Amino acid sequence: MSKPTVAIVGRPNVGKSQLFNRLAGQRLSIVEDTPGVTRDRLYAECEWRGRVFSIIDTGGIEPSNDNEILKFMRYQAETAIHHADVIIFITDLRTGVTASDADVAAMLQRSGKPIVLAVNKCDKPGAPEPEFYEFYNLGLGEPFGISALHGYGTGDLLDEVYQYFPPEDEDDADDDRIRVALIGKPNVGKSSLLNRVLGEERVIVSNVAGTTRDSVDARLDNQYGKFTFIDTAGIRRKSRVEEKIEKFSVMRSLLAVERADVCVIMIDATEGVTEQDTKVAGEAHNAGKACIIVVNKWDLVDKDGGTMKEYTLRVREGLAYMPYAPVLFLSAKTGQRVDKIYEVIRHVYEQNHKRIPTGQLNSILAEATARVQPPTDKGRRLKIYYMTQAGVCPPTFVCFCNDARLFHFSYQRYLENQIREVFDLSGTPVRMVVRQRGDKE
Repeated sequence: MSKPTVAIVGRPNVGKSQLFNRLAGQRLSIVEDTPGVTRDRLYAECEWRGRVFSIIDTGGIEPSNDNEILKFMRYQAETAIHHADVIIFITDLRTGVTASDADVAAMLQRSGKPIVLAVNKCDKPGAPEPEFYEFYNLGLGEPFGISALHGYGTGDLLDEVYQYFPPEDEDDADDDRIRVALIGKPNVGKSSLLNRVLGEERVIVSNVAGTTRDSVDARLDNQYGKFTFIDTAGIRRKSRVEEKIEKFSVMRSLLAVERADVCVIMIDATEGVTEQDTKVAGEAHNAGKACIIVVNKWDLVDKDGGTMKEYTLRVREGLAYMPYAPVLFLSAKTGQRVDKIYEVIRHVYEQNHKRIPTGQLNSILAEATARVQPPTDKGRRLKIYYMTQAGVCPPTFVCFCNDARLFHFSYQRYLENQIREVFDLSGTPVRMVVRQRGDKE
């Protein structure tokens, strides 16, 4: 049985994201005094009274607004309500009960799910203000006064939510999942790919660059394994990042790279590899993540017998520092070749976590140095005594030698290529650390 799920819903700007961050214990959702900042469903894990559960932050519900983005936010919130075991309906003490609150309350009652009413911005401890009591008029039972900003009342709120959790099951423990970050510049199709692999409209897709603002986590279990896909905001050039909210979004994207196991670097097939693509890919490469290069919108490219081969060469030229990353051509819109992505994700994940025994490494080292002699300088030759693997994610190898200054970069690259060839370390960067005899570091 999966963990209980709690959805946080309400109209815009009542403090849903602030409560989400408070319960999650970290700033996962962007908080800004601008309605409509949260657009997609965000997930996080919490623990209360020894029970682990999932919480969902949703975009604000505006029942009577026909704006395209707001309509989609309402659809996202309705989907979250459908999947939730318990709903926290959050309102605002300062504005009192509004017509929108009444409409949202009626919608929630129709869902048939348990509803816990929270009145946010009760920032003073003690007896509630007189305005607090009008929230009984929503017909949802006893309201709980909370301050998402300061944390007041959240314990009582969670106690009430806990009462509605389904019975605990021994299978609640979560298995290891492969975390996959979809990264790239705006409008390359990251959200479209996420919706395609999930088989549902999980995130908003729009031709307006910057639609996705938060990093959105979505779980997927299939025959290839258990995955958590992370849709991120497009990373634009710093000179174009003007909005304060967008600066937060870019920061979220970079944090998503840090917590991912595999980075799917998405490129627009109609544009080719741009300067910004090289910078985005560089973030994943420098972080030591397993990487896959996905050329999206392949359905829009005119093709002949050698188009894919020629395009691969252009991608390799543009991203010359990561020749190890496999290149996939697909269309998130039509679904062409999307099913191939899972096997590649699992393969590069395994290579990024691979450990090679020291004995095998040194056999390869002996063969490689016999085939190509180590470099010399002024009559002094480099001697490599032995090599060992110091870590994974990425695979990191330490070479002990007589003089680190003789260990030229080109020879390091030669040894790295020999190791890659023998042990198939495709899809992952490799780190080489040189230690001189007598080094104590």
